[in-house]
Amino acid sequence: MPSAQGSSRRTFLAASGTGAAAVALGLTLPAQQAAASQLAPAADEFDTLRLRWRELMLGSGFDATAEPYATKLAALGTSARTALATMAPASGSLWPDLPLTDAATGSAGMSTSYGRLNTMAQAWAQPGTGSTGDATLIAAVGKGLDHLYTQIYNENTKPFGNWWDWQIGSSRLLMDTAVIVYDTLTADRLGHYTAAIDHFVPDSAVAVYSGTSTGANRTDLCRVLATRGVLGKNAAKIALARDALSPVFPYVTAGDGLYADGSFIQHTWIAYTGSYGEVQIDGLSRLFALLAGSTWAVTDPNRQIILDSVERSYAPLIHDGLMMDCVNGRAISRQTTDDQLMGRTIMAHIAMLALGASPAERDRWRALIKGWTDRAQTTPVLADQRLSVANLALLRAAVDAAPTAAPAPVGPHLFPAMDRAVHRGSRFAASLSMSSSRIAYYENGNGENLRGWHTGSGMLAWWGDGFAGDQYSDGFWPTADPYRMPGTTVSRKPLADGEGGAWGAARPAVTWVGGAGDGTYAAVGQHLKGLSSTLTARKSWFFVGDEIVCLGAGITAADGMPVESVVDHRNLGATGTNALTVDGRRLPTTLGRHDTFPWARWAHLAGHGGYVFPGGAAVQSLREERTGTWRAINTGGTADPVTRRYLTLWFAHGTDPADATYAYVLLPGARQLETAVRAADHDKVRVLANSPSVQAISSHRLGLLAANFWTAGAAGELAVNGPASALVRTARRTATLSLAAPERTGAPVELIWDRPVRSVASRDPRVEVLATGRSLRLRITPDTACGTVRTDVVLG
Repeated sequence: MPSAQGSSRRTFLAASGTGAAAVALGLTLPAQQAAASQLAPAADEFDTLRLRWRELMLGSGFDATAEPYATKLAALGTSARTALATMAPASGSLWPDLPLTDAATGSAGMSTSYGRLNTMAQAWAQPGTGSTGDATLIAAVGKGLDHLYTQIYNENTKPFGNWWDWQIGSSRLLMDTAVIVYDTLTADRLGHYTAAIDHFVPDSAVAVYSGTSTGANRTDLCRVLATRGVLGKNAAKIALARDALSPVFPYVTAGDGLYADGSFIQHTWIAYTGSYGEVQIDGLSRLFALLAGSTWAVTDPNRQIILDSVERSYAPLIHDGLMMDCVNGRAISRQTTDDQLMGRTIMAHIAMLALGASPAERDRWRALIKGWTDRAQTTPVLADQRLSVANLALLRAAVDAAPTAAPAPVGPHLFPAMDRAVHRGSRFAASLSMSSSRIAYYENGNGENLRGWHTGSGMLAWWGDGFAGDQYSDGFWPTADPYRMPGTTVSRKPLADGEGGAWGAARPAVTWVGGAGDGTYAAVGQHLKGLSSTLTARKSWFFVGDEIVCLGAGITAADGMPVESVVDHRNLGATGTNALTVDGRRLPTTLGRHDTFPWARWAHLAGHGGYVFPGGAAVQSLREERTGTWRAINTGGTADPVTRRYLTLWFAHGTDPADATYAYVLLPGARQLETAVRAADHDKVRVLANSPSVQAISSHRLGLLAANFWTAGAAGELAVNGPASALVRTARRTATLSLAAPERTGAPVELIWDRPVRSVASRDPRVEVLATGRSLRLRITPDTACGTVRTDVVLG
């Protein structure tokens, strides 16, 4: 039996130069290959991997007496002692509030019980918890593991409830806990636990890459198999886990996984770079670190795709340390997590992945982490008590080792495969959520996200520089009006909780969703069909520097219900009194005040930003206090009331509108004077067209023409013979034409630009030049992934 502290970290550091030891030393995994090659024979190598996994879970390189670790560790001890005090093994339960076979909770009580035991094990193993090395605590952990094995998680039990609890939730926690307390386990106990894993997670669980064994789920299954192999000293299990990871690596063109455009999809129809994407990068970063330099090192060359995903998939969706909710799926309804925690957790996974990356990648990623950390607008990242000790240590090490802080990027980033887009101005970031026959309106399941109905109906979320970092993490989801998500066009037709079906079943029968971007500007559009309603509309967003031009046309419905297009639904916090000014008139901040402006030209919300209505428009505003509960949107939440204040601006299209329109310019972060000046500047960006056939803008000042063609048509000097999204950007003697075909049929599109063109300087292989001279004619065969095809020309 080892000392009360458990396995010595000094032993681990001496035995292995990889894994979390590199976190503390600021080294990279490749630099440690020589040390790893001197590992002892197979039995000792299993022990080395076990100690390495333990260190990855518990963290290293931190001072337990310093903050934020001291407070975090003390809280861990308190939680463990509470769990110990309430643990009462009985038939059908380990804790009275967690029945193991309750019809209402299904198998969730089992996984939660394993989670409490894991907390107790960590408190015993970690320093500074007040229960470090406590004999009573560790004895209770063993007793609890045995009780769960006897009662439910054993090789004779037939699974019921949620498959995830049996194959991932409980199995992962059981193996991790067994690693932490390994030196207190008898061979018989360990044999029982590994036998249970072999029963619920057999080799066949990863035999075929399909069903529930894809993407993040496959990564989790491999994590279970690898730790089971380490604990049971079974080389074949570890090799199987390594090899079964390979199908996760390549880009996919349908279903779950990473796409070449940076998208990540799980559950076939859901944009999931956050949540399930977090699980995937967590599992992969840990397994890469665990196996590096060992007999079972991951050497598949496609492993590089995972490394590339840091900058291709994750970083574009992280804003100042938060992961945008447009890719968090049903997790937006969870009370215990939010965009801030999701982003910071992914940052820690990137820090771990950096340990096995090239020096150049490592430096870039650490610079990203430092930039996000420095710009975080809410609780400082390195003091966030919601993060684990290990993740806090990882982030601290990454920030300290960063060569510099990467600046916030600017410009658009499109994710066609998951119907998402991001745009950053010099002082804001915005995300756009759409839906199509390929991507669901929203996801609900397991009683979660019951009212996320309209989050895929063109929701335009945004965060300003230096303010409103908690816009969507400060009680937004339980209190916001689910019929008034910002940027959306919706019918007020009442919808049932979980309307449309679970797990992404509800998808609109539309294909024109997506757009074209040139790295500086972008045109994005959505053919909208309402969830369980007759509503149809064409919506466009043009990302132009520090503003977003928003157009809607063809807004039609016949449900006998009002239809609205929501300019914004701004969370003012619990006590916010931010002033709304419309056309120079400052309005009272009285709660419940509803105003109608028959012909507004601009509006400004103090502390947030401005809104311009080109040519004037009828606009509604409402200042209200809204109260809701987490349980109303997620059955796992509490019934405690949450109250927040909102300022909403919207266009009321009336009941059963026919071909209604709207137009506004969003100016996130703009001051009041800037907004008024922009409203008077009619030439900066002009709306050329806003109809069901084409929506287009132009800016002579910027040399920009952008259009979404819903059908064949013309806008300004540009014409196409079929549906397309197009941008033309001109400089003094050159121009760049960018085109995408969001319907993704692969059918050629002919484009005519009525400008003298001397020659084509460069072109995508998919572009055929039909004519130059007095005008330019191109035939473009777009790919079926809605990628942007580019042509550079010299002007005549």
